[in-house]
Amino acid sequence: MLTLTGVRKTFNKGTVNEKPALLGIDLHLGKGDFVTVIGGNGAGKSTMLNMIAGVYPLDSGKVELDGHDISRLSEHARARYLGRVFQDPMRGTAGDMQIDENLALARRRGQRRGLAWGITREEREEYRESLATLGLGLETRLSDKVGLLSGGQRQALTLLMATLKEPQLLLLDEHTAALDPKTAAKVLELTQSIVTEHGLTTLMVTHNMHDAIRLGNRLIMMNEGRIIYDVRGDEKARLHRADLMAKFEEVSGGELASDRMLLG
Repeated sequence: MLTLTGVRKTFNKGTVNEKPALLGIDLHLGKGDFVTVIGGNGAGKSTMLNMIAGVYPLDSGKVELDGHDISRLSEHARARYLGRVFQDPMRGTAGDMQIDENLALARRRGQRRGLAWGITREEREEYRESLATLGLGLETRLSDKVGLLSGGQRQALTLLMATLKEPQLLLLDEHTAALDPKTAAKVLELTQSIVTEHGLTTLMVTHNMHDAIRLGNRLIMMNEGRIIYDVRGDEKARLHRADLMAKFEEVSGGELASDRMLLG
């Protein structure tokens, strides 16, 4: 479903602030793969997701989605194929619009828009049923402004919006990092449920080693712009945090210095 070939990116090239971010990333995801991505600060995790989403132009390499080269497509052109949830709960929703209006925008992603009546009765009932699956009581609050919701409720809504129209690829960029532990656990539970139910191909960036091991069928570790470890299946199921730390030190040649990963 997704293939990255030789993807490279350097920020501020040719200046004193030059920062190599990705140093030739090669990655292939099959349909239905749920891949967790872990690594220290500046490892290139979020940059990789941004390159897939088209936020930055490639320096070199290729991005293919379902066999089609999307390397030169703009960010908005790629949006019709991708679902994305950001670390900041405020980024995925429009706070001044109602819950049902946000869902309608998500439903129409990639489609032409006309002057027909905005939300039909049938759509509103569909949204009510979808919201009920979140278990947060939002199905009774369709006309509430999203800005009135808590961070966890907004992130759960963003997750629903990202998957309402099943994307070819779901990108989750530390989407629970800004939430308290109880709310984060709820959002991860919803993530697992939605991804499994729809068989979505998913890339999930996280700093939490426990979550990286527990979720998905595959784990990749990044360091200094490279993928240094790729594990899946039964081998992944047998992993522990100590194994990940040892593997990092073995492959990178240094100790893990990320407080977020160690404390996550």
